[in-house]
Parts: sequence; structure tokens; C-alpha cells
Amino acid sequence: MELPRDRWHGRPVWAEIELDALAHNVRELAARAAPARLYAIVKANAYGHGAVAVGRAAIEAGAAGLGVVCVDEGEELRLAGIDAPVLVVGFTQASEAERVVELRLTPTVDTMQVALALSRFAAARGVVQPIHVELESGLNRHGLELEELVAFAESVRQLPNIEVEGIFTHFAAAEEGDRTFTRTQYQALLEASKRLPWIPMRHCSASASVLIEPGMALDAVRTGLGIYGYEPAPGCAGDVELRRALSLKSRIARVLDVAPGATVGYGRTWRAERPSTIALVMCGYADGLRRALSNRAQLLVRGRRVPIAGRIAMDMCMADVTDVPGVAPDDEVVIIGTQGEERIDADELAELAGTISWEILAGISARVPRLYLRDGAVVAETTLNRRTPAVTQETAPSAG
Repeated sequence: MELPRDRWHGRPVWAEIELDALAHNVRELAARAAPARLYAIVKANAYGHGAVAVGRAAIEAGAAGLGVVCVDEGEELRLAGIDAPVLVVGFTQASEAERVVELRLTPTVDTMQVALALSRFAAARGVVQPIHVELESGLNRHGLELEELVAFAESVRQLPNIEVEGIFTHFAAAEEGDRTFTRTQYQALLEASKRLPWIPMRHCSASASVLIEPGMALDAVRTGLGIYGYEPAPGCAGDVELRRALSLKSRIARVLDVAPGATVGYGRTWRAERPSTIALVMCGYADGLRRALSNRAQLLVRGRRVPIAGRIAMDMCMADVTDVPGVAPDDEVVIIGTQGEERIDADELAELAGTISWEILAGISARVPRLYLRDGAVVAETTLNRRTPAVTQETAPSAG
């Protein structure tokens, strides 16, 4: 999409999120995992895509619920009017128990202190509070070992106004070629569920296992990266078509000519070896373009790849556009996305930066405006201080 040049009165950097692509990915992954229910993971601002808009689009496309990592993220969804089940997969403190009950969130609980607090507030409101418990099966992060988990779940089961709705584990290496450890973790969860047969919901698979080994789906799956159009491992999607949902774009603010020997940027790390044309692009590491990509990554200008010249600054970067005729201020620049026949995605940037696509996407900062598109038209936008308009069920993509 070519954004009108007068769209922004401030810095010309923005993200475009294709709601149709998100809905498509949810449907593809849900079909792959069926009959298991799909929970769309929207933590970390939906991996940089915007939690509220993505949450609505996912539910409209058939997701059974949403997943977040903390109570604050769940509250954002509720304040936006999202009524679907919200699973908090991260750490919840006893001091947050009242908010959890009020917001109708489903927390992961591994201490009696938290369970007692939830029971007390749920009883006061006359509601039954669902919780999930996590098995530590090899990631060595959250969760309880098998015997401790069984004892804990049986004890919590006796508390008034508490329902142990789910039991889960989290795979440590699901995207790796060797599936041995993942299958060991899966068997550990099956053993735990046999010991606790009264817990109705079992889940362990994220995007990688849904794509690679859908037979592990059990009762529910938690898909994050896949709904945004990315494979957790190269080629693991197989015949499942995933569509990239996000593009990150900017515009050229200034074009200048530099003589041979001139340097560009902090530290003078780029030096012109010929008469060169440099474009100033208003996107920097505070927007999500990692500094580690300095003098490594490329951008798209007029359908051509151009190298980043010099160090990426907090708010801007420079590109060598010497070989692209006619470059001018206001030309669109694609950092992530497609322009002409060329495409740059988060996988490419992650490889150059020595990281993973999850970090590239989640690193797109809140000050970058998001435009939400349906059928090629902008249906909503968010900026640092507003959502205009809210992404509603009427503007979200249909599930059909």
C-alpha cells in the first residue's frame, strides 16, 4: 500500500498490518490443530503488531481465546471490550488477584498464596475463578515438577470458587530438527494429565509443534509467531500457507551528495569510495531498526535494495542510494515488507543482527503508528496516544 504523503504530520515512519493475512493465518493454524482449540498469543503487543487489533481479528477468525504474559496485557484487552477467554501464561502475583478476578482473566498459578488470594476474591464476587497449572518438563523456567504439581493441583482443587481448568507445559526446543526432547516433554505432560484426569484442558503446542507435529495438539494450542506469518524454523510450515502480516515503512527526509572520502554517521564507520548519494530515512533503533544492522542490512527504495550507510541512530538512518536513479525526498522506504519485486522480512533482518524474528517484530516500538488494513483499505490506526477508530468486529476481517 502506498500511504498518502500527507498522512502524517510528524515523523514519517509507520507499520501496516494486514488483518486479512492475520485472519488467514489463524484459520490455517486452527485447521492444522483441529479439533484442538487455538489460543492466539498476543503478548508483547502482539509481537509488535498491536494486541487489541490482532486480538479482535483472531477471535473473528475463529480463535477460542487469547494468550498474554501478564495481567496488564490482559487488562488492555478487556478495556478495549474484548470478552473472549484470556490466558495469562506468565507469572501472576498475589497482589494482582483482585484484578485477575475483576477482569475475568485465567492465570497460571503455581503457589498456594496466589491460589488463596484468588479464591478469596472470587468468593467475594460470587464467581468461579478458572486457573491453569504448568508442568516443569525441561525448560526449567516456570512450572512445578510432577509430584509437586500433582499435590498442588489436588490441594487447590479443594479451595472454594476455584476451578483448575487447564494443565500445560512449554516446549524447550520444538523448532529444532531433533524432536527427541520435545517428545519427552510431551510424554511428561501426558503422565501428569493421567495423574490429574479431572483437569479438562491440556495444552503444550505452540506454532512450531502445530506445524511440525500436529498430533501433539491435545485440547488446545498456543500459537504466536505463526499467526503473524512466520515459520519458527525454515520450511516447517510445509503445505500450510502463512502470510506475512506486517510491513514497516518510512520516507526519505533528505537526499544529499557526498564526495569520495566523506564519511556518514556516528563513528564515521561508512566512507564514500566514489561520488555518492545518501538518503536520510526517518527510522532508527528507537523505532525498532536494530543498531546491530548498521552497515549490514538493506532497505527498499523505488523497488531496489539499497545498503544502510553508517551507524543506525536512535531516530534515523542513512542509505546509499547512488545506484537508484531519481531518488527524492518523500520517496517511500520499506524496512520490512515488499516493494516492487523485492521483499525484506524479519527473518532476513534477524539473521543479519544475530537474533530471531520474534525479537525483530516485538522490537517495533509503541511510538511507531500502526495502520490496520482490510481488503487494501485502512480501517483503523493507532498512534502513541490514540486509537482512531477502535478496531471493532465491524472493521475486523470476517472468519469466512
